[in-house]
Amino acid sequence: MAYKLKRELVEGKPVKLSLGVPEIDAFLKFLEYRCRPNTRISYGYDLQVFINTIAKPIGEVNSMDILTFIESQRATFGQRRRVITAPSPDAGLANRTIRRRIACIASFYEYLRVFQQGIPINNNPVPKGLTRRNSFWGNHYFNVPVTPLIRVPETLPRPLETEEISRFVESLRNHRDKAIVLLMLLAGLRKSEVLNLRLEDVHFGRRTLFVRDGKGGQQRVVAISDTGLKELLCYMDKERPPSSSDYVFLVLKGPHRGQPLKIKALDTIVWYHKQQANTPGVQCHRLRHTCFTRLRQGGMSIEALQAQAGHRSITTTRIYLHLCPKELQQEYSKLAETVFALPKEVGRSTNG
Repeated sequence: MAYKLKRELVEGKPVKLSLGVPEIDAFLKFLEYRCRPNTRISYGYDLQVFINTIAKPIGEVNSMDILTFIESQRATFGQRRRVITAPSPDAGLANRTIRRRIACIASFYEYLRVFQQGIPINNNPVPKGLTRRNSFWGNHYFNVPVTPLIRVPETLPRPLETEEISRFVESLRNHRDKAIVLLMLLAGLRKSEVLNLRLEDVHFGRRTLFVRDGKGGQQRVVAISDTGLKELLCYMDKERPPSSSDYVFLVLKGPHRGQPLKIKALDTIVWYHKQQANTPGVQCHRLRHTCFTRLRQGGMSIEALQAQAGHRSITTTRIYLHLCPKELQQEYSKLAETVFALPKEVGRSTNG
């Protein structure tokens, strides 16, 4: 039997999630007031993949089953790509996706272990990791150090080039779409934060936006440039349809005219226009990365950048301390000749 997640939504937010497995349904209910709606839905889909792949009663799952699940995910070629390409022999889901699913499964079994939802679980079947070698001091005096089951490399953000951004923005047909893109590019908002903006959250006089529902439920105030505010004002004056909704960004035409714009619709808009503009690298989150990379290059302090980005930990913001290759080369060239005091003969060409 294949299980499928059923969703009941009200104004785009899940009021009920059900997979048809009592223990999983109880867990998803438990998450209702503990995480954001999108996170809860992601947990539901991850558990759907797990229960259908493992094909085994929940209470009988052991650590070897978890490793088997990991291997199956590594062999799974993504089915939701817009552009269909032939999978390579080692094609599979990204390590980051697999790690997220394993974390979800671990949380589910920890919930069962604590609350004993009809299934006695004494130990979580998801291993915390593998014990490191040469861990004498850790074994005797501290927690045993472990290496993670799934390693995910710490990648640097990849900002978009100015020419690529210009071509993409020029392909947008209306003020609404341009305003959305500029709020991500100039203020660094996440796409969900843009679409959750209410009319009262925009302060034109102070040139700020109030983010009422950021990642992790965090609220913050962000600055926005005149360029972004002017495009937003053009949309609100010329295009925004009459509506009882107080959301800023609405559907402009069709049967849903005047209703809040959804993330799926925004993804479709971005995908369509990057095809039209031949800018395959444009993504909503890369617009956000571009914003913070450019602000840091311009001299914004790391503390101000953390506040603008809405990062809980400044460690997350530190990824923007890197320099782009061109700037790195310029800085290096200024100092290399004076810092590295080598004999003058080194580097000279010799003949014969």
